[in-house]
Amino acid sequence: MTFLIKQISHTADGRQIVRPSEIAADSITIGRAAENDIHLPDLAVTPQHARIDVLGNRRISITATGGLPFDVDGRSTQRADIDCVKGAELRLGGHRLTIGQEDGKVAIAVERVEALSDASEEKDEVQVFSLRGLLPGKRTGAWGFDILILIAFLAVPIWSYVSHKGVKERPKTFHADQSWSSGPLSQAHRSLENNCQACHVDAFVSVRDSACVACHTDVHDHADPARLARAKGTPGLGGQILAGVAHIFNKPDGACVDCHREHEGAGPMQPTQQVFCTNCHDGLNGRLTDTKLENVADFGKAHPEFRPAVMTTPGEHPVFTRISLDKNPTENSGLKFPHKLHLSRTNGVARMAQTMKADHGFGDALACKDCHVPTADGVRFQAVDMKQDCAMCHSLAFEEIGGTLRTLRHGEPKQVIADLRAYYRSSDPEKPISLDGMARRRPGQYAQGQLYHAYFGAAAACPSRADAAIRAVFSKGGACYDCHTITPPVTTGSDDWHVLPVHQTMRYMGKGWFDHDAHKTEKCESCHAAGKSDKASDVMLPGIATCRTCHGGPKANADIPSSCALCHSYHPDEGAPWSTKQRVAAMKPVTDVQPAGVQGLDN
Repeated sequence: MTFLIKQISHTADGRQIVRPSEIAADSITIGRAAENDIHLPDLAVTPQHARIDVLGNRRISITATGGLPFDVDGRSTQRADIDCVKGAELRLGGHRLTIGQEDGKVAIAVERVEALSDASEEKDEVQVFSLRGLLPGKRTGAWGFDILILIAFLAVPIWSYVSHKGVKERPKTFHADQSWSSGPLSQAHRSLENNCQACHVDAFVSVRDSACVACHTDVHDHADPARLARAKGTPGLGGQILAGVAHIFNKPDGACVDCHREHEGAGPMQPTQQVFCTNCHDGLNGRLTDTKLENVADFGKAHPEFRPAVMTTPGEHPVFTRISLDKNPTENSGLKFPHKLHLSRTNGVARMAQTMKADHGFGDALACKDCHVPTADGVRFQAVDMKQDCAMCHSLAFEEIGGTLRTLRHGEPKQVIADLRAYYRSSDPEKPISLDGMARRRPGQYAQGQLYHAYFGAAAACPSRADAAIRAVFSKGGACYDCHTITPPVTTGSDDWHVLPVHQTMRYMGKGWFDHDAHKTEKCESCHAAGKSDKASDVMLPGIATCRTCHGGPKANADIPSSCALCHSYHPDEGAPWSTKQRVAAMKPVTDVQPAGVQGLDN
């Protein structure tokens, strides 16, 4: 059960201030002690005055635990059962607790309605709880604490630092200079907890990049420092003040620690704030006139349309070009595959799926999952494989021998031609016994219409039957032609049939990151209009408007506030952005690379 505690107070002008908090528990306590779930600083209330227990979905019980009773709807008692739907009013000292129910939660409004006990007026509370006369005066205490702080947090930490300077790893005990730390190290640097000098090389000098690259040797920068300096926008007054303070404390500009900040907590390292990126990319083309990058200030309000790397030239060495989705790009992957045909719920494909339910787990029609299998990390999908995903419906079998089917070699056109010629060469007509080598032949048996002429005529026709079968396979209506782009031989009778290679793009967004596993609660049709696509050339990627239905800038009122670091990485590589790595701790490294020949990806 969840308790909704509302602490109600009033301002000097009579306005009501409500501070809600939730406690997920089956029992909570009320009392004067600070450790109680409901703390009532009133001397009329005992340190552990009462306990509230949940009896059911709408009933609770209140029991006095400190020996003193409490009032329920004006009646003094030490135990009471309350129906939260009907509600009740409790009085403990100068406080009123109103019990009700909101959204299935036990709601308790706590409000002080009278002066505290042992005080004639509310102002007497200061005297009731005052320690005046038991401690030294304010001036003496202030000077004493100042001296104590200087000794404990300056002199002793300096001595601790100097005494261990140059030591590779300090003993695992308390060190006074640890009091200077603003918090524990993140998971990434937990191993350095007892080796402060690994990062803080010199006293009172901020961490330098040289300390970072001593371990992170494979990290490269986003741009050359000179160009990066020209790309940065001029900071406002607040930014200039912060830059001045950083300069006083010897903190360099553009250091690794500007982005990767430590001592922020023992969990994952905090992702980069959006302002770190928009400091350059907002109005970038005004400072770098030669850049091809578009200005970006916020994903929800000021972000260009996605520009995926689309295959513009197919073949053995395909060429990819980045094209904006608002230009409706198309690509020739070398494969003829109408998604609309295969996802129909009424055509022959659907009926075939229904007949194969038991063997392959299909539904009443094919679904995306029947052909697209996610990778082990869930980030992308494996390439569609003919044998694994297509052959169950598109069989390439051409002969059965003893219950075993012989199939054409998929992806090997020359082997297909060789297999068909070998098949027809081995399937000569059965030779009549009268034509064996021991039988006598009479004149006239060679004439047209006679046995000898018929047999050898059929045997001579086998090569032409193989040619016809090869042409049928690679021509319209054939097993290869229906799915692939075929180029026939230039020379008549030649076997130089050419099948355009198929290239399945595994990553369209070379400069961005998308994790399908993080979107597994959504349906494929929410982003990909596969059910409406009747051409294989359609690039079925969702535009930025689709993403904005859930994602907005980090300060936007969106379902998922999203900063730049969610999809982009400052250090260009093939891995996930930093903030995505933190969210998916079990993610495996991605090894796929962008295909060769990609144009314009560096811009």
